[in-house]
Amino acid sequence: MAVFGIRNNHRRRYVILFLSLMCFIIYRHFRGPTGNIKINRSMGLRVNSSQFTLGGKPFRILGGSLHYFRLPKAYWKDRMVKMKACGLNTLTVDVPWSLHQPEKGELRFQGGLDIESFLHLAAEVGLWVILRPGPYIGSHLDLGGLPSWLLRDRDMMLRTTYPGFIVAVNVYFDKLIPKVVPFQFKKGGPIIAVQVENKYGSHARDGNYMSFIKEAFQERGISEILLTSDDHEGLKYGGVQGALRTLNLQKINHDDIKYLETVQPNSPVLVMELWTGRSDGWGGLHHSLPAEDLVAVVREILRRGMSINLYMFHGGTNFGFMNGALANPSYKALVTSYDYDAPLSEAGDYTPKYHLLRDLLSNFNSEILPEMPGLHWKEEYEAAILFQHLSLWDALPYTHEPFKSQFPVNMENLPVNNGNGQAYGYTLYETTIIRGGSLKSGRNIQDRALVFVNQSFIGIFHHRNVELAVPDGKEKRTLGLLVENCGRVHYSKDMDNQRKGIVGNILLNHTPLRDFTIYSLDMTPDFIDSLYRAPWKSVPNKPSFPGFFQGRLFVNGYPSDTFIKLPGWSKGVVFINGQNIGRYWDAGPQQALFLPGPFLNSGMNQVIVFEEAEADFKIQFEGSPDLGMTVDI
Repeated sequence: MAVFGIRNNHRRRYVILFLSLMCFIIYRHFRGPTGNIKINRSMGLRVNSSQFTLGGKPFRILGGSLHYFRLPKAYWKDRMVKMKACGLNTLTVDVPWSLHQPEKGELRFQGGLDIESFLHLAAEVGLWVILRPGPYIGSHLDLGGLPSWLLRDRDMMLRTTYPGFIVAVNVYFDKLIPKVVPFQFKKGGPIIAVQVENKYGSHARDGNYMSFIKEAFQERGISEILLTSDDHEGLKYGGVQGALRTLNLQKINHDDIKYLETVQPNSPVLVMELWTGRSDGWGGLHHSLPAEDLVAVVREILRRGMSINLYMFHGGTNFGFMNGALANPSYKALVTSYDYDAPLSEAGDYTPKYHLLRDLLSNFNSEILPEMPGLHWKEEYEAAILFQHLSLWDALPYTHEPFKSQFPVNMENLPVNNGNGQAYGYTLYETTIIRGGSLKSGRNIQDRALVFVNQSFIGIFHHRNVELAVPDGKEKRTLGLLVENCGRVHYSKDMDNQRKGIVGNILLNHTPLRDFTIYSLDMTPDFIDSLYRAPWKSVPNKPSFPGFFQGRLFVNGYPSDTFIKLPGWSKGVVFINGQNIGRYWDAGPQQALFLPGPFLNSGMNQVIVFEEAEADFKIQFEGSPDLGMTVDI
């Protein structure tokens, strides 16, 4: 019996071991994001000489940017957990005004725009939050995240104290700020800091504007520390009294750091945006920042005792038409993917940057990092045959009521969408001509137009091609210009002039065209849904373009992520179950569109492609991304 009996001292060891295990479980379950069971919530993020303190204790921000609007809601927690497992303690998030208020009288905070659920999840995962509510956020979004209906005012001066802008900001903040105030640190939430505007030093056209935004936050209950953020060119002109200045960079700039330490002595340095890569433009190459170069900069920043935020930690996707555009050195629209060469790929996969950063950041965490979560399976589905066709002209009855005007009217000022104009997509302008000759756009086409005579294609207007020849003819003919908003510039001093469509006179033989019939093709979900009533036909041997092509994708079992490839197609937009997945273009670099599993149904899925010029009549679904030819930054 002595062999099988448990001695008293052994029993005591097991009891001690059991109690220790239970204490550890309780500790892990109830600890806050800092790892402390108790934290002084009366003392938020503060500046204490060369370091931050949070709850009265030393704190270093190890942050990463993540945009809820660039990924399905079903994947929010997955990306946050992967952020935590990389060794980061803070999530930085921008709030896009344009998506939350697409019309003056409509504010959206449901589904994928439910910012309160997003903040709840951040707290649940154990991440602090730096909130960047704008109103301008940049973020490579169309018009920097400002709603296009602001441009209906011909005198509008964005990002100033111009009355029309201020009134709109106040209405928006009256709805947004009360939703985030309860999530502040001092109220038991995860928000430890709020950023005032974004990179205003590079804009700097109104000396009263930043003070107005700061006071707008505080009057509505924001009480956490305020920040500003500026690049090299705006650092000397940015900032606002009462907010901590931070800087943005990709490589160490000793002069900027020294300048910040001079104008803001006895304060910690926060690199608010350490750019982990770069966005890509159509017709260019995919940009890549070598992992070793990024990690070397992170290592040096941390060695200096500074805090950091990785922009982006996870980029995501410019679903729909949300992408912005570059203004310099010339106009270039951004691609659908916002992979950004970030540590976590567009599809949420680990990259060499992720692994190297995790190894480095493990040295700056007092606890063992959580295990890395598993990855979502990527499926190679059977190709979808697009067996039905609908010409653009046959789809026109399902658009908004056509608008007749003596003069061309830009998208934003069209009388559609409850008086808010057209934000995105295409607009068709038709007029009657009685002769041929030289057709000149005078740069009044924004951004790109397919030109037709009696529905027959004759050429393209774009930023570098401003003249076309119209075939001769003496009878009355219909001249059509299908104009696409390829994306408004997101970062420029010229943002007031980002109206799209036809923005001035189009000349035929030096005579301005008049008497237009205008069709708004914003391609909203309601429009795509309405096409089920349209006269679809079997795809002919020579279908007309532009046109819509429809088919089906069958998913057996639980839907998985996949990538859409369109070899043999030219330029257009893909819709899956009515969801706008984004634009494709054979100009590259992007060769495949990310299609998240949550956008698919088990069983049959509707596939609609709007194609401008050329089609292969089938699209492929592959298990790996293709962002195109790469160039190192």
